[in-house]
Amino acid sequence: MLLKTFLLALLFPSFSPLFFFSESYSDACDPRSLPDPLTLRLDRLTVLINGYSEARLPLLRSLAASYATHPLITAVFILWGNPSTPAAALSSLTTHGDGGFAPISVHRQPSPSLNARFLPRADIRTRAVAVCDDDVEIEPRTLAFAFAVWRSRGGAALVGLFARSHDLDLEQRRWIYAMHPDRYSIVLTKFMILGTDYLRRYSCWGRLSEARRLVDRERNCEDILMNFVAAKESGAGPVLVGGRVRDWGDPRNNGVISNSSVANGGSGVVGIERVGLSARGGHRKKRGDCITEFHRMLGEMPLRYSYGKVVDGVREQGLCRKGGRLVLCDHQE
Repeated sequence: MLLKTFLLALLFPSFSPLFFFSESYSDACDPRSLPDPLTLRLDRLTVLINGYSEARLPLLRSLAASYATHPLITAVFILWGNPSTPAAALSSLTTHGDGGFAPISVHRQPSPSLNARFLPRADIRTRAVAVCDDDVEIEPRTLAFAFAVWRSRGGAALVGLFARSHDLDLEQRRWIYAMHPDRYSIVLTKFMILGTDYLRRYSCWGRLSEARRLVDRERNCEDILMNFVAAKESGAGPVLVGGRVRDWGDPRNNGVISNSSVANGGSGVVGIERVGLSARGGHRKKRGDCITEFHRMLGEMPLRYSYGKVVDGVREQGLCRKGGRLVLCDHQE
């Protein structure tokens, strides 16, 4: 390991051995490699951002920096799953947390496996983690509120901002992946807060080995499997919170940031929605198939429906005309 670090430092002068990691599965499930759970902070969060597409690097850099400035965040981990990306392309993402900001580190995954985003990690020092994608921008107040909701529920439930549901196709005798206006049973890893102990349960529970192989084979459904894990452990459904978020991966998002904005701190992202997994054909059917297979593998259906959304106060939502458009009156242009 020391030789590898030395060679990387020679080849890439910007490489920092303290803030650039190459992950290994070998010790992930060894309890001796993880900190004592009693030493983990309950009042702070670690952010785990999943990254793969080099086209999203400008946006990823902007989002990671934004998380690092949040007072509740102790560290930001960028979990990079593209083995072909040169180390030099990622070196500019890391920071040492100067000025009171949280440090940002890049963790190169041992493979493109989506299971790797749920690996237990020795350097996570908080009782909860915020797992998120590299195309979702969360308002700081929304992040703080979601974390407060997670704590208020005793840390057992998954808390998220994007909800989906499982449903039963009686004719086909299989589960389907759906959206309902009045109930949900799944929150997505676009942004999800969960207890750190669920990382170990997901990655190390032998009964899930076949399910994890399915995630690798399909390159999909790791978020659904985590919802299975949490529902089985807690006996309850997830919690959906309301808040302000911009989903750059939503195909309905027609926002464009010009290259000139990059120089002024913007992300410079154009057409970012085209590289997401959900843009692939048959995405919804594939996820329904995952639910059906996870049910078969576990021999039970632990997913539980939840109802309603937890909101940060109730206020008037009148419409005002600003900039030639009708927007919520409390929306700042």
